Amino acid sequence: MKIDYSKIEQVNMPAFKGGEKSIDARMFFDGKCRIMKAVVPQGASIGLHTHETSLEVILILSGRGRCICNSSEEILMPGDVHYCGNGLSHTLINDGPDPLEIFAVVPEVR
Repeated sequence: MKIDYSKIEQVNMPAFKGGEKSIDARMFFDGKCRIMKAVVPQGASIGLHTHETSLEVILILSGRGRCICNSSEEILMPGDVHYCGNGLSHTLINDGPDPLEIFAVVPEVR
């Protein structure tokens, strides 16, 4: 199935998951899996959250970011993939000079 993000409404999400500023996202959700393209502006973040019933895979499309997953910090550049397994906690921070564009997949595992 093709997902055409140009036909999905862009939503502005202030303080997403308790983060700083807001992010813009287009999200597909079929009741079991979220598949999202988002832009995290310079200085914005997705707040620290735990994947109680899901996991998350994030592909960095452009920009630079920093992720903290269970107290381990990693720098993310275009082409990098961040994986946050079920039961783990993470946050994503745009600490670069440009918008951080991501593609994320969040399937339910329970």
